[in-house]
Amino acid sequence: MERKGLTIKELPPRERPRERLLQRGAGALTDAEILALLMGTGNPQRGESVLDLAQQVLVSLGQRGGGDAVLRNLLDTSVEELCGIPGVGRAKASALVAAVELGRRVAAEVPRRSEVNGPEDVARVLTEDMRYLDREYFKIVLLNTKNRVLGIEVVSVGGLNSSVVHPREIFKVCVRRSAAAVILAHNHPSGDPTPSREDIEVTERIISAGALMGIDVLDHLIIGDNCYVSLREQGRIWDMQS
Repeated sequence: MERKGLTIKELPPRERPRERLLQRGAGALTDAEILALLMGTGNPQRGESVLDLAQQVLVSLGQRGGGDAVLRNLLDTSVEELCGIPGVGRAKASALVAAVELGRRVAAEVPRRSEVNGPEDVARVLTEDMRYLDREYFKIVLLNTKNRVLGIEVVSVGGLNSSVVHPREIFKVCVRRSAAAVILAHNHPSGDPTPSREDIEVTERIISAGALMGIDVLDHLIIGDNCYVSLREQGRIWDMQS
């Protein structure tokens, strides 16, 4: 029997992603089933069920590159680009983009007053959010006198290879949030976290400004693709502050 753009409710029970999620947990769902749950309905013009449409979305994402990491391409796919897939209107595209943003925010969320004992604590929070960004973001982690997190803020967004950040932008936020110390972090879209000469020079300027203001710069993390470099672990910040 031909299926005319079936909704999830119209699918046979064994094919319904929602029922599979309730019975076996979200981890048991395929990528297509998760997308189908978010979109809700298929493409009646082509007689495609919502699962058929979800497969078309995956095919389209796969054509953007990324090898086996197809879903990663959703991170920088716009509503307009998704609407270019037959059967995906603005409502479905908006739902997919919103779900990706929700996941990004969950990954970046820091438990209130969580304590930072080393660079791995900061990397654990920032890496998943920053590793896929297609341009450089410069973030700061604000700490109180007990090295507990007050917040994380973006202070600069740059181009593909660099972000321009000035010490005044960093310490303006530190003063506003009454931070006693700060940890710097930015990503390398290339995936290689090796610090550049510019990274070192920027860090030196920020440390010097922090010393004048009585705000400690504890570290500068450079985030790559599921990896990071800590300038403190490399001995660079220790040398500059000693």
